[in-house]
Amino acid sequence: MSDAALDVVEFLLTASLYNDNRELDENDLPPRYRQVFWPDGTGESSAPDRPGSDESPLGIERPIRPTIETTRRATGVENPWSAISGLMFSDRDEFSGALELTQADMAEEWFLERGEQRVIHNPVLAYAYEDEVDGADYESARNANRPVQADRAWIDGLLSEYFADEEEEEMLDLVDIRAPEEIETTLDDLVLTDDQEAEIHKIVKAIEHREYLAQIGLREIGKLLFVGPPGTGKTSTARALAYDLDLPFVEVKLSMITSQYLGETAKNVEKVFEVAKRLSPCILFMDEFDFVAKTRASDEHAAIKRAVNTLLKSIDNISLIQDDVLLIGATNHPDQLDAAAWRRFDEIVNFPKPDVQMRSDILRLITRPMDIVDFNPDELAEETEGLTGSDLRMVLREAVLDALTEERTALTQEDFVEAIKDFEERDHLKDMDMIEGDHDALVAGGDISGSSGASADGGHSHDH
Repeated sequence: MSDAALDVVEFLLTASLYNDNRELDENDLPPRYRQVFWPDGTGESSAPDRPGSDESPLGIERPIRPTIETTRRATGVENPWSAISGLMFSDRDEFSGALELTQADMAEEWFLERGEQRVIHNPVLAYAYEDEVDGADYESARNANRPVQADRAWIDGLLSEYFADEEEEEMLDLVDIRAPEEIETTLDDLVLTDDQEAEIHKIVKAIEHREYLAQIGLREIGKLLFVGPPGTGKTSTARALAYDLDLPFVEVKLSMITSQYLGETAKNVEKVFEVAKRLSPCILFMDEFDFVAKTRASDEHAAIKRAVNTLLKSIDNISLIQDDVLLIGATNHPDQLDAAAWRRFDEIVNFPKPDVQMRSDILRLITRPMDIVDFNPDELAEETEGLTGSDLRMVLREAVLDALTEERTALTQEDFVEAIKDFEERDHLKDMDMIEGDHDALVAGGDISGSSGASADGGHSHDH
């Protein structure tokens, strides 16, 4: 029997057992299954109260009814009925497209003979067959299952319920909210220093033991400040942490929040923290934190100064232990932060430019899926002093594109050497001061020989 049949029977069996056991809730359904049953167009159910929760009206209504379409979306099997039509215990309603198991005992016996390992990873099945399958443990399966708070559908439903009117909906334009499933980078994809790994390990342990920390009164934990030059991985690390911890990621750039709606800047700051608390547990990432210090030290508009003061108070009033919000600030200019900004954070995490060993490790990591002849990352690392992880990715991009112009997908060590030279030349142009009045240097086709110029894109590396 094909894997397709096993996939479909597992889905139908899970739905049937979930409907019959009211002790189970959405956190017991595998994410790929529950995504097709969320309300508001993502499934066929309405939105009653979530089991065990009085805080959100978003939920999956029982009974959940597998159809050909929901089964296709949940399992990836293109023709689910064809996959199981030969089984004696399956049936299809031709009018509605509903699929069902007509003889539950026979279906269970058939599945357990072929899919015991699937039981271990599916909380609904682990709950039902814990005593029948070796290694099946309901609590372990549930703890390993991605929580509903990490689902895009749950996040969108909560936001549409909380920011119902048009004015409040505008607030969502000031934040970028990502579900963990939408983040492409994990911590395993990053090369971190020992200090960075240690700080991340500490915060992971703090999240795991929030109740204990609250019990002993240790509440000032969970406010991190990432400091370092652009391109050293501050944003990528924060996002990867959200992915690995299955937490929604709420990102805001402070310069944007305090300038887009000048008259309501303080209110906007408060709203950002409200969004984070409503989505908790989550990570609130505040980029460009040096904007706070710049504003406090300047003659900026009074409304912006009020917003910054509101921001500092809001940081004081949010807590990982009480609110389930991990706050991470990031700055490329730690020298511009004043004491009022520094003391808001309990941990400072340094993101320096990578040393030679880290550069070698980064090159190994980012070239893993590639075919490279005579590849020597240690040699390249020696030639890239001062480059960040973001810079090295740009070098890789140039090497790949140059090879493609020669109709090659296999790269050579020489491709990287040439790409490094090109990058350094571009970087040199970026750092040159444009001679006053010599505007032709910025125009496509302008002669830059013998004159200073700046790259057309500003030349700044992006923090990845």
